[in-house]
Amino acid sequence: MIYMRRVGPLVLHKRQRGKKKLRFVFMVAALIISACLVFKLLQMDPELTLSDLVERSVGGAASYQLKPDNHKDDGSKGKCGLPKPCPENNYTFKIYSGATNIIGPRICFEGKMIIEKDTRGNRQGINIAVINEITGEHVNTGSFNMWNGKVEELIEFLKSIEDGSLVLIASFDDPATKLNDEARTLIAELGSSYISQLKFRDNWVFVGGKKTITNISFEQHIKNDRETNKYEGWPEIIEMEGCIPRTD
Repeated sequence: MIYMRRVGPLVLHKRQRGKKKLRFVFMVAALIISACLVFKLLQMDPELTLSDLVERSVGGAASYQLKPDNHKDDGSKGKCGLPKPCPENNYTFKIYSGATNIIGPRICFEGKMIIEKDTRGNRQGINIAVINEITGEHVNTGSFNMWNGKVEELIEFLKSIEDGSLVLIASFDDPATKLNDEARTLIAELGSSYISQLKFRDNWVFVGGKKTITNISFEQHIKNDRETNKYEGWPEIIEMEGCIPRTD
């Protein structure tokens, strides 16, 4: 016996059609938002390419950086890409804060990129490089998530910094949500004037020291303000450079 079965057109339930339409709207909105973000990032760094952004999306939050400067002296330029060399018996530094929650910070000291791609630093929150004041040797690096991380880890790291150390700090995305009074006090003792004012998604870079022979303090701070932000929910990137007197 042969059975015949009628096959008619597929009819979707109204609720199913509604879900598909809603899903399509969300997909279009996501594409528009992504395109706007890519456009802004390309504006922010003219040397940035789409292939860089693809690498960033595949590699994860800690694997992307801005295209590095030429950190080698070429006669007139100084280390870390400074327009002029620092005087003799001075250390050279250059620090970039993060940009939005996409591009991580960079810390260059004496021509060496201490925090960049594939290092322990360059994570969202507070990124710290510790340098021996006498020798200029890179001693330690720390990165601390201040959105949903543990501030106790930052406090422990700050307490472990030895006397006679230079401390270079760069923010990335949110440096402040988890900060408490103890952490702020420890950073203030390094020479920071803005740490007490630091808030959600502010941009901040700082160079100070723990009981150093030379009194050192370089600092810049940009507030997260909807009226002045360059990138919607984030202020513009900070770039700070300078020379630190050596101590023999």
